[in-house]
Amino acid sequence: MSGARRWRSLFFAPANRLDLVRKFPRWAADVSVMDLEDGTPDAQKEAARHVAEQAAREVRPALKGQLYLRVNQPESRHFAEDLLLAAGLPVDGVVVPKVERPDQLLFAQDLLAARRPPGQGPLSIIVGIESAWGVERASQLAGAAPVAVAVYFGAEDYAADLGAERTAAGTEVLYARSRVALAARLAALAGLDQAVTEIRDDQRFRDDAQVGRQLGYRGKICVHPRQVALAHEAFAPSEVAVAWSRRLLAQYETAAASGRGTIEFEGQMVDGPLLSRARQVLAAAGAEEGGGQ
Repeated sequence: MSGARRWRSLFFAPANRLDLVRKFPRWAADVSVMDLEDGTPDAQKEAARHVAEQAAREVRPALKGQLYLRVNQPESRHFAEDLLLAAGLPVDGVVVPKVERPDQLLFAQDLLAARRPPGQGPLSIIVGIESAWGVERASQLAGAAPVAVAVYFGAEDYAADLGAERTAAGTEVLYARSRVALAARLAALAGLDQAVTEIRDDQRFRDDAQVGRQLGYRGKICVHPRQVALAHEAFAPSEVAVAWSRRLLAQYETAAASGRGTIEFEGQMVDGPLLSRARQVLAAAGAEEGGGQ
């Protein structure tokens, strides 16, 4: 269901901070998220719902990307009330964090559908996998709800749940990170990579994003506005890759027209996976140039 939407950046701002949410259009993330969960202190959850309602109606007309509301985790006493709020808002969907069971997603999907005003389309769900049980059931969770469009991996919460020590190399979360990327692919959803909490270290973000892209992710969580542009740079096809893909497909199409199904291209034997990768690069470049959602 992820379609032609762009997923390079998933940017969170606290839902109780109207001043920050109003800046969503300026920061221009592909997906802007008003965060009722981690970004909002428990004592301000109720007040934050009112702020989020006002903010959504203010910023939606000026946004070129998508707008989501991150609700509190399914085991929270705030979960149902957050979903009821989201059902009536001009948003594209909800982010459900710390999902561990398929029934949690089905509950959210059914409640949103039941309370959505007549004439408005269904809200999408971005699934947050951030715990040991979530990773263990990643494929089940990714395929549980028909309205799901993306899955993100929350490395910090996962490591805390596991009792792992976080390192710069990230080997302690590599298995889980890879498994969530695979689950997203199997469910035909967009996979969104872990956050980099060192918000002033641009090179750290670039390096981590490169690993995420190599693992198959289509975008990255951003926790600071400066990271949005870095994510767009990291997950956009390079000019070199686009040019290479165009040359490859042009040569292959010429060969196919003359009855040849196998060719050598710039020192490589062209096969199905190579053709598929070239088409993916050009598709991503086309979405980038067209600015499509």
